[in-house]
Amino acid sequence: MIQVNHKVLEIEYAIRDVILPARELEKKGIKVMKLNIGDPVPFGLDAPNHAKEAFCKAIKEGKNQYGPSEGIPELREAIAKREKKKNGVSISAEDVRVTVAVTEALQFTFLTLAIPGAEFLVPSPSYPPYLALTKTMGKESVEYKTTEESGWQPDLDDMRRKINDNTAAICVINPNNPTGAVYDKKMIKEILDLAGEYDLPVVSDEIYDIMTYDKKHISPGSLTKDVPVIVMNGASKVYFATGWRLGYMYRIDNDGVLDDFWEGINKLLRLRLSANTPAQYGFLAALTGPMDYLKERMKLLRERRDFAWKRLNEIPGISATKPEGAFYIFPKVELGDRWKTDKDFVLDFLHQEHVLVVHGSGFGSYGKSHFRVVFLPPIEVMGEAFNRLERFMRSNNG
Repeated sequence: MIQVNHKVLEIEYAIRDVILPARELEKKGIKVMKLNIGDPVPFGLDAPNHAKEAFCKAIKEGKNQYGPSEGIPELREAIAKREKKKNGVSISAEDVRVTVAVTEALQFTFLTLAIPGAEFLVPSPSYPPYLALTKTMGKESVEYKTTEESGWQPDLDDMRRKINDNTAAICVINPNNPTGAVYDKKMIKEILDLAGEYDLPVVSDEIYDIMTYDKKHISPGSLTKDVPVIVMNGASKVYFATGWRLGYMYRIDNDGVLDDFWEGINKLLRLRLSANTPAQYGFLAALTGPMDYLKERMKLLRERRDFAWKRLNEIPGISATKPEGAFYIFPKVELGDRWKTDKDFVLDFLHQEHVLVVHGSGFGSYGKSHFRVVFLPPIEVMGEAFNRLERFMRSNNG
C-alpha cells in the first residue's frame, strides 16, 4: 500500500459527502430533490448580465494570461472602495488580496497565522472547512458554542473559557452558515473586546454580508480600534457567481502587528501564481456596476425564508429558528429512539423520500440533532420537499 497523509483521509465535508449516496439512487433512475448545497445559480439566481459580459469580454480580448498574484490592481481598488462604502473601513488596494474563493483565503490564513499546534476558535455550528482545514496543517479548530435559544448567537462565556496560550485567532462567520444568524453591533464589540484582552486577531467571514433580512450586517472591521482584523468575502453569494471561485481578503491593522502575516500571505499567493484572470474582470464589473437586481432577489428569498420557517415548524418533531441572513435554515429534529444520529435521519430521509439535506453534526458538535436546508428553490418545490418530510416524520413516529 502506498502511504498517504492520514490527516487528509480524515477530512469530512458533509455538504458534498451526502451527495455520494444520492448519486447511487440517481444511477437507479430515482430523481432526488437536492436541498443540500448553497448555490443559488441552479435555482435561476445567476450572476448579473453586466458581470458575465465583462468576463466574456476579457476572454475575447485576450486577458487569459497569469495575473498579478495579489489580484489585478483595478479589482483591488474596487474592493477597497466597496468596503469603504459598505463598512466605513479605510483600506487601500495594498491591504487587499484576491483569492481563489474564500476557501483559499481561509486556508492561507490558517497556514500563516501560527505554528503547528495552534488553536483557532471557530463558531459551532460552523461551515465545515473551518473544522477540517486545520487538521491537515497540524493545528486545531476549537468550537465555541452558539445557542439556538438566542437565535444562534455566540456564547461569549464559552468563548472565553476556551482561550489559552495556543489560541491563534477568533473566527467569526457573520451572517452564519449554516444557521443564518446575524450578530448585532453589541455582540461584535464584545468579541473585539475579548480578542483585545488576549491580544488575538479576529478573522471575519462576511460572504453573505448584504444578504440579510431583519438585521444589518456589522463588520468587526468597522468597529475595531486596536484589534487586528482579517476580513474575507467574495463573488459567490451576493454577486451570484459561485462557479467563478473568486474571493478576497483584507487586513485592518493600525499597529502593524500583521506585517509578517501579510508577507506570509503574499508568499503563498505567489506560490500558487494567480486567481482566474478573466473572472477578475467579471467581478470588477459586478462590484462597480448596478446592483438593482439584489432588491428583487432579497424580496424573493425573504418570501422563501418565511415559507420554509413556517412550514418546517408545522411538521411534528421538527422545530426551526428563523434565519436572519444567508439562505439556510437549520431545523432541530427529535431523533428519539428512531435514529441514533442526525446523519442516520438524513440518510433514511434520502432513501425513503428521495430528498437530500445535510446532517447538522457535519457542521460541528453543537449542530447535532439538526439538519441544514437551503431555501433557494421556488416555494412549490420546497413545499413538495416539506410534504415529504412531514410524511416521513409521521411514518416513523413510534
